[in-house]
Order: sequence, then structure tokens, then C-alpha cells
Amino acid sequence: MRVIAFSGPTAGRLYSAAMKPSRFLLQIAALCMALCVAPARAADAPAANPPDSSRVSDPQAIAIADRVIAGLGGAERWNTLRGLRWSFESVLRDTVRSTRRHSWDKYSGWHKVSGTTRDGTAFTFIDNINTGEGRAWMNGQAIEGDSLAKLLKRAKSLWTNDTYWMLMPYKLRDPGVILKYDGQVREGDYISDRLALSFEQVGETPGDRYWVFVNRATHRVEKWEFILQGAAPPANVYAWEGWEQHDGLWFPTIKRGAEDRAIYTRNIETVNAFPASEFEQP
Repeated sequence: MRVIAFSGPTAGRLYSAAMKPSRFLLQIAALCMALCVAPARAADAPAANPPDSSRVSDPQAIAIADRVIAGLGGAERWNTLRGLRWSFESVLRDTVRSTRRHSWDKYSGWHKVSGTTRDGTAFTFIDNINTGEGRAWMNGQAIEGDSLAKLLKRAKSLWTNDTYWMLMPYKLRDPGVILKYDGQVREGDYISDRLALSFEQVGETPGDRYWVFVNRATHRVEKWEFILQGAAPPANVYAWEGWEQHDGLWFPTIKRGAEDRAIYTRNIETVNAFPASEFEQP
């Protein structure tokens, strides 16, 4: 058999002069190629993996969460609220361990927090929780450069922690929150429905786990238990008390834990409009 190498557009191909194809053979070849590249039918396609039910909220838990939010004043009222001011205070055996004052514009994302560190240094951080931009002052001195970036990251962490201690019931239906019904529990003279909370890659510590106890009669959060990411059991337990109403919305003011630990939310203000200077200066 003689093999001829062609130049030009067909360079690199091999062709046998002794095997000149007939019209019939060309038709057969074309048919085979069509069959080879024909798209697979739907019935031949591999089945899609079913969703992981462990990472999806269940209907009973969602219904309970919706009743909680309705009892707080409702999602519409909460969503239309422009913002909040409040003070966060951590107490151990009647000793104040930390206290700070927050302002948060829910619409724009701007947040301001001020207080005093344990070594007595006064601080004010103004940051946008959506964009990460902001400014910071320590003892009245403006901070710049790498130190500013670290302080703005700290400001976001304080916002995350302090809002969750006050607003967790409003955030039960946030994207990334997975709710599971975890049974009923008798608490003295009432029954609570227990919700297990986990997170789908949201927040700074998505490995945190919470159990929220909802009074079946009042639809109000009575307590929560939690094990933070990286921590071992047993869970921390705090009762949610001292509910106050502001502009038709309810907020807890005291969370009491073991060993005389308490988290206070004081001086709550609902805000319909912030002055321009609120997020511009200490």
C-alpha cells in the first residue's frame, strides 16, 4: 500500500491511494459519525444528586420561626425600620466587663460603635458592614494604614456579636440559616418548641450551633443554648428576659446565664432618620 503525505490544509493527515473511498462508503461513514455525536436522550442522562435534606430548613421549624417574627411585630415593620441605637453590656457577678454604644443604619449599612477598652483606651469605629470601608479613632486620634484595617475588622466583629445577642429572633429566617425542629420541652408550667440552628457558610463562625426555645403559647424566645465553633459541650445556656416594645417592635434587654453572667441591651432607640454627622465623626 502506498502512503502519500499532503501539504497545505491537509498537512499531517495520512491517506492511502489504494483505498479511494466510494460514494457508498462515504454515506456509511457520515451516518456513523451522526450517530456518534447525537445528543443523549434525557432518559440516558445521569440522574442529578438529590438535595441534602440536612442542609434545608424543615417546614415545621419555618412555621414556628414565622410565628416568632410575627409576635415581635412582624417582618414588614422590622424591614421598614431605618435603624437602631443601643448599648451592649457584659456583666460577670455584678462587675461590668465591657460596654459599648452602637448606631446602625440598616438601609445604608453604616455602623458606629464606641466604648473603652479594658486598659482604659477610648475608641470609636465607624464602618460600613456591606463595603468594609470606614474610619477609626483611639483616644481621639485618627488611625490609618494597616492598623485601620484591623480596627475595621474588629468593628464588624463587634456588630456581628452584639446584634445577634439582641436581634437573633428577627434573624431566624435570614439566608444561610438552617432551621430544624428538635422536639418539645416542658419548661415549668409551659411547653417550648426547640429549634436547632446551623449555618450554611454565613457569618464569621459558621460552625456555631444554637438551640432556640420558643414558648408555644406566646411564640416568644425564652432561652437559647449554644456551642460556638471549635468549642466542646456542654452548651452555654442563657434565658431571654426583660422584653421592651419600641415603635411596635419587641426587643430583649437581659440574657441571663450561669455563674451570674448576663448580657444587657440598654437604652434601645428605634431610628427613622439619622443625622448626617452620625457616621462621619466620633
